[in-house]
Amino acid sequence: MTGAAAQVGKVYRRDNPVMSKGRMREFMQADFDLAGTADPMIPDAELIAIISTILSRLDVGEFTIKINHRKILDGIFEVCGVPQDKIRSISSAVDKMDKSPWEEVRREMVDEKGLTLDVAEKIGVYVKQKGEPFTLLETLSADPTLTSNASAKAGLEDMRLLFRYLRGHGVLDRLSFDMSLARGLDYYTGITVEAIVEASAPPGFRANPPVPPSAGESAPTPAPKPKPKKKKEGAEDEDEEVDENSVGVGSIAGGGRYDHLVGMFARQAAAQGKSVPDVPCVGASIGMDRIFALVFPKWLAQGRRSKLTCAYVIAAGDGLLEERIALVSELRAAGVKADYLFKAKPKIAAQFAAGEKDEVPFCVILGEGELKEGVVTVKEQRWERTEGVAGKTKVVAKEGDLGVKVPRDQLVSWLKGKELYQMWERGEA
Repeated sequence: MTGAAAQVGKVYRRDNPVMSKGRMREFMQADFDLAGTADPMIPDAELIAIISTILSRLDVGEFTIKINHRKILDGIFEVCGVPQDKIRSISSAVDKMDKSPWEEVRREMVDEKGLTLDVAEKIGVYVKQKGEPFTLLETLSADPTLTSNASAKAGLEDMRLLFRYLRGHGVLDRLSFDMSLARGLDYYTGITVEAIVEASAPPGFRANPPVPPSAGESAPTPAPKPKPKKKKEGAEDEDEEVDENSVGVGSIAGGGRYDHLVGMFARQAAAQGKSVPDVPCVGASIGMDRIFALVFPKWLAQGRRSKLTCAYVIAAGDGLLEERIALVSELRAAGVKADYLFKAKPKIAAQFAAGEKDEVPFCVILGEGELKEGVVTVKEQRWERTEGVAGKTKVVAKEGDLGVKVPRDQLVSWLKGKELYQMWERGEA
């Protein structure tokens, strides 16, 4: 039986902040996970379909979901001759191929991780490959060296099932089967996924074309590269990254399968001697700040409003603060998004300016005369956009001359009956 969990909250990590690219030490993240036993790859396919649906509805732009399998990657390292005690550090190096060219990754493997050049070249034949899921799957499945490894063979069988299910979900065209995707965390036991927005992807995302495996093939020796900066003392592999100012927002979502992590923590919390079973899990996280870094400039360019206020209550006369508060409260209680200027005796021009700043479509005016008559004056404001100096956009309000007098007890129904109000509520105005 499989259960689902979702949450949104702040998370923290050691990082070099670059605010415009969504890299922060404290940031908002949305997590969702599927936990429990199920037939192979069904929850995994559901997870990827959820990621695709969320990113499509958020309109982040063209995106690709990279996918790999930890068992395939481990199998590659084994058949290429990587010692067991170096597999995780080599995996961390491979994971940098979205930001660094293969030559730099290979140099790290040889000069810093201690692999021989021959072993590094064998790894490169595999990890430089990516492409359409079924096409690459058939290429890998036809490699007798790779399929002779039990781990790699099991991973390939999982991927065949997964791609069939994703075809049913209708999201297969969003996928790139990417052999360099490692995601440096040790707890992944199956698929790993990462979503990249193509317009803001790191340079390496498009720089590594698919390369079919070929026995004995080796890449030409590149020209010497500048010596890398010395690693800071105590820094971990996942912090060895290229300059973030040279890349885009990059990954906006990532995750994978982690079948042993929950059980590990449960066993630590359980009383000594108790047996606690593993809980198979697959999950992903979406970086909300990174999403916002992508969509907010688009919203500004589209002229989207920054506030949802639909009615701005204005006093003509002696401030009428208590009366304004009462009317705003009535409107809010009826579901009308209303606001007013937080001053006791504001000038009427300042109140109109505040409403215009937020492009509020209705100004509701209170004066001594309106209070006596039991009415309010409503001015409907239409907006148009014209090109200003240096290509900037200027907002212009088209106002009625005197407005319309509306009985106070009919104000809510009058507003909600207006076409402009309905368009505003639908986000069309």
